[in-house]
Parts: sequence; C-alpha cells; structure tokens
Amino acid sequence: MLEQVRLIERVRGACRADHRLEAALMYGSFADGSADEHSDIEFWLFFATAPPDPRTWIEQVGPVTHLVHNEFGAHVAFFAGLIRGEFHFAGAADIASVRQWPAGDVVIVADRHGELARARPQGVIDRTADVCGRFANWLLLAHHVGLRGERLRQRDALAHAQRHLLWMARLAEGRTEHWLTPSRRAEAELGAATVAALGRTHDDVGAAWQIGRALWLKLDPDPPGA
Repeated sequence: MLEQVRLIERVRGACRADHRLEAALMYGSFADGSADEHSDIEFWLFFATAPPDPRTWIEQVGPVTHLVHNEFGAHVAFFAGLIRGEFHFAGAADIASVRQWPAGDVVIVADRHGELARARPQGVIDRTADVCGRFANWLLLAHHVGLRGERLRQRDALAHAQRHLLWMARLAEGRTEHWLTPSRRAEAELGAATVAALGRTHDDVGAAWQIGRALWLKLDPDPPGA
C-alpha cells in the first residue's frame, strides 16, 4: 500500500472526529485514479466555525517536517518520505462555490448535511482563450530581455511561453484532458515529435518561435499579420 493511501485514511479519520468540520473533499490524482508513488494528497476542508490552526490539524494526519502557506492559499505539509499534502482550510459558506469549479473528479470525504453533494463541480473549462496571442506576448518579452542581457528573466518569460505552447499543442493534437495543468502527462499524451520540440524551448527563443509558429498555423491557417 502506498504511504499516501495511509495518510488519506488518517485524513478521513480526522474529518470524522472533528465536529467543527462541515464537509471535506479530496481532489487531484488520488481522486481521478491516476496517482502513483510520486503523487501529492490534496484536500479542501470546510469548517462550520473558524478554521483551526492548520499545523495543529494537519499533525493529526502525521508528523510534519515543514509547513508552507503557498501562493494559491493552500497549506502544504511535507510528510515523511518527502510526501506533499495540500490542505485548503475554508468556511462552510464556501461550499457553494465548489459548483463553479471546472468539472472534474473529486471524492467527498465528509459531508454532514449533504451540501457538498449538491455542489459538485460543474464549471466549464475555458479552452477559448487566446493562447496563441499570449504565447507571442511572452515570447516577445523573452526576446527583448534576452537582448538586454537579462538571461534569467528571459528564461522566466520562456517558461510562461512554454506553458502556452503546451496548450497550443494540446489543442492541435486534440489532447485537452489535462488542460488546467498542460504539462501533466504531456510526454504520454502528446506526439513524440512535439515533446522533443518542446524540450528545446525553455532557453531558446528561436526554437520556441519555430514550434509556436507551426502550431499557430495548425490552429489558425490565417493568423494575424500573415
């Protein structure tokens, strides 16, 4: 049994025992069935009262080596074996907002009054954004800052450009299942030639433009300025 599965069971037990908790759900790879030994465990916890101290609550699950409040609002715990656990602490009033999440697999861990079951994610993932134009925007920035000699900033801009290239590739190849995190399983889901080309774009403006132009023409044979 994976250690993550043992930790998940401890989360279930902690949720059952905590009567302040109104509802809880698990999302991510253990919810959609794609998890392996490298996967995180990921939860939203909705409390009827003020959320408890995150570290105190999470330490019911297992010893915490380090805890960080990340830029997305989650408290990320480092468990033994370098296992990551993401915990979002929220109020019961936030349960209704789950309905607006992009439709996807979640597992209800606790639901004392059935509110979470009535608020399953039903939102539509927006695949209509101008990913080609946004790719060009980041690539042009990378070009200019590189000419200025800001190589680290150029690589940062190229990382953003590469993320948009992944979206473009997924649209071009009809592999949009991992749209929210386009790099996820990209090596398995995109063509070998595409993956090889993308592997050269993280520090090469010319390589990024070459594959970006080809993908753009696949998606729009008459692009702006053509």
